[in-house]
Amino acid sequence: MQSEHKLSLPTLTAQQAEPMAAQRLDEAQSRLGFVPNMYAVMANSPGLLDTYIHGYERFRELSGLTPAEQEVVLLAISRENGCTYCVAAHSFLADQVSGVPTAVTDAIRDGGAIPGSPRCTSSPASWSRSAGCRAGPMSRRSSPPATASGRSSISSSPSR
Repeated sequence: MQSEHKLSLPTLTAQQAEPMAAQRLDEAQSRLGFVPNMYAVMANSPGLLDTYIHGYERFRELSGLTPAEQEVVLLAISRENGCTYCVAAHSFLADQVSGVPTAVTDAIRDGGAIPGSPRCTSSPASWSRSAGCRAGPMSRRSSPPATASGRSSISSSPSR
C-alpha cells in the first residue's frame, strides 16, 4: 500500500510559516506537544492547513461517533487512500488513545475481516465507501452491533 503521488514540499516551522499557518502550528504544538509532519508540510498552503484542521475538528466534535468509531473511519479511509503516513498515525491513535481493540486495528490496516462483527466480513475498502458494516441506513447516533458483553466490536466502552 503506497501512494501513487508524492509531495516534495518542505516542512515549515511556525517561525517560517505565514501568520495563519503559524497560528495553527502553534495551536498544534500547545495541544499535542508536537507538530505533526503533515501539518508542517500543509503550512506551505495556509488555507489548506486551516481547512484541514477545521474539518478534522468538526468531524471529532459533531460526527456523533465515539472516539473509537471515529478512529476506525479515519483508519479505513487512510488505508483506502494508500497513505502509509496516515495509516501509521491513525493506527497509533486507535491503539493508544481511542481504545480500538488491537485486533480491529490490525484487520483494518491489513485489509482483513473485522473480528467479532458478522456484518464486517469484507475488506475495509468496501465498507469505507458504503458504510456497509451497519444494518440499514446509518443514522447519526447509530452504533455498531454489540457483542454478548454489551460492548461494540470497535469500542472499548459499553454501547450507547
